[in-house]
Amino acid sequence: MIFQWWNDLVDWFNSDQGAAFVTGSLVPFLAIIAGGIIVGLIARSSLRRLISQQDRQAKAAAVAALISSGRRAATWSTLSAGEKEHVDYQASEAEVRVRLLPLKGANVAADWAAHKIATMKKNSVNYSFQAEQDLAELQEGLLDWQARPGRAKKLFAQDLTSWKYETGEAEDELVVKQQEWASRQAAEEAAQSNTATASGSAAGSTASAGSAASSSAHTAPTTVVTPDRN
Repeated sequence: MIFQWWNDLVDWFNSDQGAAFVTGSLVPFLAIIAGGIIVGLIARSSLRRLISQQDRQAKAAAVAALISSGRRAATWSTLSAGEKEHVDYQASEAEVRVRLLPLKGANVAADWAAHKIATMKKNSVNYSFQAEQDLAELQEGLLDWQARPGRAKKLFAQDLTSWKYETGEAEDELVVKQQEWASRQAAEEAAQSNTATASGSAAGSTASAGSAASSSAHTAPTTVVTPDRN
């Protein structure tokens, strides 16, 4: 049965009516489908290249803004109040732009850059060389992340973990020093209070003795004179 259908179909294609159908309808239909598929693939490839190019431009702009903020932060101590406010605004905007990038480790990179910029602000007062070194590390780290996001993400995570550990130790040491200082202050205040109380008591005793002596000195015996009637 199946072979009979197949033979009939082959015979129909070999006939004039079948040949006209193949050349007039089937071949143009298949050509249209193939053309649509090829155009779709070309459009998809072009769209992907366009999106990739826009992502690279956005990433480059965000990284450049962070590096520019770091360059200004390296000279933080020499900036005026208005310039400092502008740098803070620029750094915050660049950090948000980095976080919004559709890349691996965008949040980690933003946290790492924010910590670097904050460190540069602190070191710009007395340690200009250290601030310049931090700026170089910021540039190298962000450029490396732009080229290889996966590898740079691991390095940023390691740095953040070590900084968090160091910050925790520094905070614990600061808490201990504050507690020691508070204990010394309490002891000094107690000693001063006891000294003041003892001095007040001694002064009160001396005043009482002086008052008693003065009263005795000013008190004179009373003599009664009786007139003689004779």
